Amino acid sequence: MRAKTLLLAVFLCVVTATAVGAQSLAPAKPEQVGLSSERLQRITDSLKADVDKKIIPGAVILVARQGKIAFFEAVGVRDPATRVPMTKDTIFRIYSMSKPITSVSAMMLWEDGRFNLSEPVSKYLPQMGDLKVGVEKPDPNGGQPTLELVPAKRDMTIQDLFRHTSGLTYGFFGPGLVKRMYAEAKVWSDYPSNAELVDRLAKLPLLYQPGTTWDYSHATDVLGRLVEVISRQSLYQFEKERLLDPIGMKDTSFYVTDKTKQSRIAEPFLDDRSFGAGAEFNDPRVAQAAESGGGGMVGTAMDYARFLQMLLNGGTIDGKRILGPKTVAYMTADHVGTAISPGPLYLPGPGFGFGLGFAVRKDAGVSAFAGSVGEYNWGGAGGTYFWVDPKEDMFVVFMMQSPKHRVPYRYLLKDMVYAAITKPSK
Repeated sequence: MRAKTLLLAVFLCVVTATAVGAQSLAPAKPEQVGLSSERLQRITDSLKADVDKKIIPGAVILVARQGKIAFFEAVGVRDPATRVPMTKDTIFRIYSMSKPITSVSAMMLWEDGRFNLSEPVSKYLPQMGDLKVGVEKPDPNGGQPTLELVPAKRDMTIQDLFRHTSGLTYGFFGPGLVKRMYAEAKVWSDYPSNAELVDRLAKLPLLYQPGTTWDYSHATDVLGRLVEVISRQSLYQFEKERLLDPIGMKDTSFYVTDKTKQSRIAEPFLDDRSFGAGAEFNDPRVAQAAESGGGGMVGTAMDYARFLQMLLNGGTIDGKRILGPKTVAYMTADHVGTAISPGPLYLPGPGFGFGLGFAVRKDAGVSAFAGSVGEYNWGGAGGTYFWVDPKEDMFVVFMMQSPKHRVPYRYLLKDMVYAAITKPSK
């Protein structure tokens, strides 16, 4: 009997130790994972200084390495109007950081064998076939250019949607007659359903021939509609069932209709609510028909950290397998190459390619900010940003609501976080 009791005790110790060892995102001192506490503190000091100068209302930053949270700070206020302090569980509009979530969701269906990337989008969304491309023709007399509509040489593929080479565009970034048509059509202003948005986009010309040019666009919104059609669920229903709930992203959604959570929503300064022509901050407390796969979600730093740790782990977290490791590697490889033009507004920037939902670093140098080859990242127009660095076994989540200052902070944080690394990853 004593021997059985002893064996049971040993077994329970092993199980407990295994469970503790497998715990994802437990806190750790920076030095335990090769980071400098002193240098990370400089980030907090810099953010606090900017809060004091009223450059930003507040922010949350989380740095994780080797599966541990080494740095997790909230500074400033959640809402300039109420002056309620920023907290780590504050809910932010993540806008285009929705795109990686939609891309992962779509790739789950790809792993299920429901589609392949080379298929035309029109196979599932017929209205997206046989579209016209708008070509600007200059006036030889120096007048205004005119728009000539020419047939697309091929239909956009599903891969084109993931990597922003579909020919679609946005109407609030950059000049041009096609972009003006998008803006004047107000395809997004009344928050239509994904089905209605696709119908509207199908009536407009493409900006480029599919597969020729990278241009930031509504492509991920169309991808979200593709998820709906293939899964026969709303985008949120599919994401909640297959991704958000399984990995514990409890505060990530398209709207915050739970009144007990609404006070946790971060707000920008009143004069910093626009991120493009006709593009203003929405109120996520009011549910709309829209479930924008390209820019409609809200969430917390910790929720997004769980999503990124899952990717860094090769598609799994806490025993829940979301994607296969080869799928994650495929998504975070460059899918643009040299045959596709970067276009005049190539947001990934020099030294970066683009994968299936992420900017992907190809060169150790070239870019004006620090990083490692193989890093992947993206940001939201409202001020949020993330990057994952597999070489350093590290990721960073930054949450704030300040469109004016979103780009400068990406440079600042990258340089300061990499400066805090004191030991190579194990």
